[in-house]
Amino acid sequence: MGKILVAAAIAAATVFGAGLPAKAAETLHLGKAALAAAPTLAADVGVKAGIFAKHGLDVQVSNFSGGGKMHQAMAAGAIDIGVGAGPELALIAKGSPELAICNTFPPPTFIAIMVPANGAKTIADLKGKRIAVSSAGGLTYWLALELARTQGWGHDGIKIVTIGNGAQNIIAAFKTNAVDADIGPSAVAANMEAKGTGRLLESVSKYEGNIGAGMIFATKKLIAAHPDTIRRFLAAWFDTVKFMRSHKDETVKIESAVTGFAPEVQAREYDINIGGFSKTGKFDKESLDNLKRSFVDLKLVSTPPDMSKLYTEKFLPKS
Repeated sequence: MGKILVAAAIAAATVFGAGLPAKAAETLHLGKAALAAAPTLAADVGVKAGIFAKHGLDVQVSNFSGGGKMHQAMAAGAIDIGVGAGPELALIAKGSPELAICNTFPPPTFIAIMVPANGAKTIADLKGKRIAVSSAGGLTYWLALELARTQGWGHDGIKIVTIGNGAQNIIAAFKTNAVDADIGPSAVAANMEAKGTGRLLESVSKYEGNIGAGMIFATKKLIAAHPDTIRRFLAAWFDTVKFMRSHKDETVKIESAVTGFAPEVQAREYDINIGGFSKTGKFDKESLDNLKRSFVDLKLVSTPPDMSKLYTEKFLPKS
């Protein structure tokens, strides 16, 4: 009799439990400053691999054509979290209502100097040459200035040419001999190598130190209202990076579907950049010092900002 009652109780509990709705995942709107940049692709891997879902988050990803547009969307309340780059801290210094919450990718390994297939063989060969960048006053523009500075070539040591974003712009500039090199995504360089239209000469990390090349930002509204959501998001982010380190094939498959690059191209991009992901997310002094200098060089701010007021580490997982 006792066993029958216990069995009945278990059955009743099972039926009752089955009737309860599952706890809904919390929706989080995330923006990426670039579709195919290595630091931002971790967001796609976290979604596709179900890692954010394991942390109770339904992350909705939107892609933007640059950090400026992404931060405009954050200021407008369209997205909660932004995955971009350290130079965007200048927007916070100018009053954008957000903070950086994680230094995800300190070195700029995913930004490369690329050249035509029969172009320069070494960085030294670029002295006095025409270097293409996406736009005046942006990160690649500053990295071109840094190339001339670090090589001791002076302000007139190279000629900077703005050609806009996009692989097709770079290929066209190479084919018409409009430029001798381009500073842009290493994925584009790897893709050009596969097609014989260009090649990767060097990563800019060859001459430039940490610059907080990948960072995560959160709106002050989210910080004030849902601090635990941010903690869960960052915990999921670092779980994603761990997954990526130990699951190359799965990671490459997911990334290739996002970028449109062939798996062998994406695999090379993985090898170049997987080591750049931070294991702690902390804001290192070298990144902050270089960024502060870049803000002044590019005249993005009238006076050098107090960098400590542009970010917080309080949401990072405890080590």
